[in-house]
Amino acid sequence: MFSSALKSISATNITANYSVSPNPTSTAGPWKIYDAKKKSTGKAYSVFVFDRKALESHGNSLGRSGASGFRRSVDEVVERLKKEASSLAKLRHPSILELVEPVEETRGGGLQFVTEAVSASLSSLLQEKDDQERSGGRSRRFVTEDSDGVLRRRELEIDELEIQKGLLQVSKALEFLHENAGLVHGNLTPDAVLINAKSDWKMSGLSFCTPADGSTKPTSIQGISLGEVLNMDPRLPKLVQLNLDFTSPDFVMDSNLTAAADMFSLGLLAIALYNSPHKSPLECHGSLSSYKRLFSSSSTVPSSSNGFLSSRPLPKDLLHHVLPRLITRRPAQRMTAREFQESEYFDNILVSTIRFLDSFPAKTPNEKSQFMRGLHKVLPSFPKSVMEKKILPALLDELKDRDLLSLILQNIFKIVELLPSARRAFAEKVRPALKDIFVVNAKQSQEKDPARDAGLMVFLENLSLAADNSTGKEFKDDILPVILAAVECPTHSIVDVALRTLPSVLPVLDFSTIKNELFPVVATVFSRTSSLAIKVRGLQAFVILCGGSTDAATDDGLNGLVENKKKTSSSSALDKYTMQEKVVPLVRAIKTKEPAVMLAALNVLRMVGEAADADFVAMDILPILWSMSLGPLLDLRQFQTFMQLIKNLSRRVEDEQTKKLQELSGSANAGKAGPNEDFLAFGGVTGTAFDGGNGTGGNEDDFEALVKGKGGISASSSRSTNNNGFSGWDETPSVMSAVKSTSSTPKTPSFSWSTHVPTSPTTTSQPAMGNQPGFRADTPDLARFGTLAPSSTQYSQPLQPTASPSAPAFRQPPARQPSLLVNWPATAATTSNPWASSSVSPSPNYTSHSSHTPTAAGSSLGGMNSAMPNMTLGQGQGQGQGRPPLGGGASSRNPSFSIPPPPGSTSSPSTSFSFGIKPPPTQSQANWSAMGSMKAPGTTAGQRKSGLDQYESLI
Repeated sequence: MFSSALKSISATNITANYSVSPNPTSTAGPWKIYDAKKKSTGKAYSVFVFDRKALESHGNSLGRSGASGFRRSVDEVVERLKKEASSLAKLRHPSILELVEPVEETRGGGLQFVTEAVSASLSSLLQEKDDQERSGGRSRRFVTEDSDGVLRRRELEIDELEIQKGLLQVSKALEFLHENAGLVHGNLTPDAVLINAKSDWKMSGLSFCTPADGSTKPTSIQGISLGEVLNMDPRLPKLVQLNLDFTSPDFVMDSNLTAAADMFSLGLLAIALYNSPHKSPLECHGSLSSYKRLFSSSSTVPSSSNGFLSSRPLPKDLLHHVLPRLITRRPAQRMTAREFQESEYFDNILVSTIRFLDSFPAKTPNEKSQFMRGLHKVLPSFPKSVMEKKILPALLDELKDRDLLSLILQNIFKIVELLPSARRAFAEKVRPALKDIFVVNAKQSQEKDPARDAGLMVFLENLSLAADNSTGKEFKDDILPVILAAVECPTHSIVDVALRTLPSVLPVLDFSTIKNELFPVVATVFSRTSSLAIKVRGLQAFVILCGGSTDAATDDGLNGLVENKKKTSSSSALDKYTMQEKVVPLVRAIKTKEPAVMLAALNVLRMVGEAADADFVAMDILPILWSMSLGPLLDLRQFQTFMQLIKNLSRRVEDEQTKKLQELSGSANAGKAGPNEDFLAFGGVTGTAFDGGNGTGGNEDDFEALVKGKGGISASSSRSTNNNGFSGWDETPSVMSAVKSTSSTPKTPSFSWSTHVPTSPTTTSQPAMGNQPGFRADTPDLARFGTLAPSSTQYSQPLQPTASPSAPAFRQPPARQPSLLVNWPATAATTSNPWASSSVSPSPNYTSHSSHTPTAAGSSLGGMNSAMPNMTLGQGQGQGQGRPPLGGGASSRNPSFSIPPPPGSTSSPSTSFSFGIKPPPTQSQANWSAMGSMKAPGTTAGQRKSGLDQYESLI
């Protein structure tokens, strides 16, 4: 009871630890092959299953005596099959099928064991080819369903290279059996050859394996009896008996167990691979008599004369050099397995490459390096199936050699580029290996590894292939960690290449991955690096991340306008917030002024400026551009590039702000303010309103009075003189502040520098200028300026004013000393003075000293002459007349200045005359042509004095 329970447990060991597909994928003799995966690791394996019931069903029709004999025959078959599985465990060789789980019995008495993953047996593959040739279509035999329920098509090809490679591998297995183990296979048929997932041919079918005659090699494998195995039992299937079609005559006719018998079978197997249908040239249908009959005639025995009975042409080397030494009656004439491998049949570059790759671990480091450097040249000549199933797995196995990592990866990516089914191969084989090398192993060893860095460089250079052959999730899980590790690598060259791969990376990743995983790493490296090259490359990466193209990242802004130039941007670019809040601060923090960095930053700001808000452009981007544009290392073209972008962004800000304001006001002209729309609806601040009275704008006169020196007038006196707060230009401040005008009859305003209309000499008074409306002056009155003191010379003495008996004395303030001291005699009161503006208000009367001499008069003139250069006379322009000369005739050349006495007037003696400039003469006035001749007081206009009397007015 305990033994049966243990047996039950052992019978379910394989099914408990492996997930086995429900349907077999292939057959090999009596074995059915199932795909399986180990539950603990998920690795693929194959389960070989033998069903005992399939044999027992053949003996149901036998009697009791026959049934017992048949049962013994079945037991013998089961024991031979156990021997086959156990022999796989004892014989370990790269060309012999690898046993993973030992053979065990099932509950029904059957057998099962686990081996490496097997795609098909050679017999199944040849049968598939025969079916294709007959039907002209593709059979569904090699569309299999794995343990996960996924349908897969196994692409198995039988081409020239596959046959050469396979026969070479089988011969290596035979060499091992013959020379190392001292065994004879005994039943080398297509059912004994299995093709694994790497497209390698593996030897199996060792149920008839036996030690060779005369062998001294120690072995635990039990031998066979040729008499027993050659006794064909018709009650048993042919699959469990010796296949006479591939058997050497040494067994059947000579009863010799020699190694040469396997070489004869190998020759028949080679012919079957090229034959059509793929069968042995010896067909005896399991009959010993038929087999012997075939060898009784030369025409039915394969030979060079009959083309080895092949329906298709055989390769020349195989036909002339190999088969004649394999298909021969005498065992001594046959070549050994080693000689077969060295034959001309395998003398080509492709087979030699595979042979070198098979023995790769035994090669020296120098040989390995040379092989990897030249492998990429011959890879395009290999069949696709050989590259995918043979070469690619072999290269992946050698990735553990760090010294060859970069060279191996170059060949791996070359194969991925050549394969039509590269996506599947990359996903299943390449991508997991890359992640293990550059992510898992890199984290375990933090030391700097130059070999790994070299391999990482190769990987980054071929990243576009990885992106094209991966889904978004696969790329994010397996490839993106490698890229991030490369960006954070301390080697600058790797960081540079990693940043250049972004155009290939972004289309595969989603937006959140770019923003939250990729961008922070790039930003950190950019902010921490001290290399200018990495700074520039980081800025170019920002251009790509912001949606720009590779051309935009390297654009220097000097390309001009290109017609139909389309912007190629990534659909996974950063959003506007990240650009404004994360990218721009990084650019702002750049301290270097190198032109290369500045121009790279310019491209980043160009991309951000296209997406950012107008106010952000004005407040943040433009100041950065202005600061960078003034860099001391920029040349003219680079500066113009900055200015072009600044102008474009400024124009955009202006356009958007204008549009915004127009939309707010609802009118296109809302931006123009009216003249009186100060402070809009809020009202003006008290005291700030401008006075626009009198139609001429008093504010202008106010300003003119201020800048021309009239700021000293008090507000009270200004208000008392005229309505606008301005007094006449010809009135002195002291007079205006002392008295008010008594004129009651307003007349036309008269200015001392304007042209007067001729009036009657009996006019007694003129209206005061202070009562006139505000006016705009062109030339100021001389009285408005500060005191002009004549310079004292050796010829003159300044005149002092004295009180006049005919008028009340007026004392000038001490601070206002007159510069021109003139004494007008009392007789001058009887004449009219057209220079002075008439006023009835008292004014000072100036008198000379008591003694008057010509010398004194000359001194007075000299003082006037010396003071005149400091005086500014207004240009009185009136009715087309020019300004009169200050001196006439010859005396005009001498800078003398003479003031004529006031002409006769009917005004009262008390009338005061303020100093003024005489306007241009009219026809009714005296002639000004000669300033040297002056009127004497008391004379009339028609009288003229001579001699010194004409200067009486001055003394």
